[in-house]
Amino acid sequence: MNAREEMLGRIKAAIATAPPRAIPREYRTATDDGLETFLDRLAHYDARTHVVPADELEQTVGVILGERTIVVPAGIPDAWTQTTGILHDDPPLDHDALDAADGVLTTCALAIAQTGTIVLDGGPGMGRRALTLLPDYHLCVVRGDQLVASVPEAIKKLSNPTRPLTFISGPSATVDIEMTRVRGVHGPRRLEVIFVTDARSNRAT
Repeated sequence: MNAREEMLGRIKAAIATAPPRAIPREYRTATDDGLETFLDRLAHYDARTHVVPADELEQTVGVILGERTIVVPAGIPDAWTQTTGILHDDPPLDHDALDAADGVLTTCALAIAQTGTIVLDGGPGMGRRALTLLPDYHLCVVRGDQLVASVPEAIKKLSNPTRPLTFISGPSATVDIEMTRVRGVHGPRRLEVIFVTDARSNRAT
């Protein structure tokens, strides 16, 4: 018997008579975090944010995009893409075209206030994962009813959590061994978020 087998044998013998224990699965899902926390987290990540009523969304998107060359996935409303330079990902653009574009415009599946995170699941308005990894700039539209407080709440609320999920917390950034922060290594260097409120009450929908 070698050392590994001896060690595993002792562990097996020690737990052989131990009664089974139920593993608690009751995670805390509800918190008091809301829009203020979400915006604060995004600011901490150096992401730009805009809070606008629903009736100003189209104008805001147009002003932000300007004359940029922007990639849009299927599911983005035509009213958001009246500016020039729009590239539709249908048929799918190759990686060179995505890399050459100025940015991408998407919606999201959910947003998490506690962590300042945007969740994409590849559904309408979000497209395939490459769209939000290769362009240098990402503009994301978040509706008020998509904001949840915590990560457990988001996982529970996702309509199909088995889809390939992308969790985005600010612009892409990494730190090397000398603690030098570098942006754009794993995705866009710049993230901009439009949070849409109810035009009538100016509160999150």
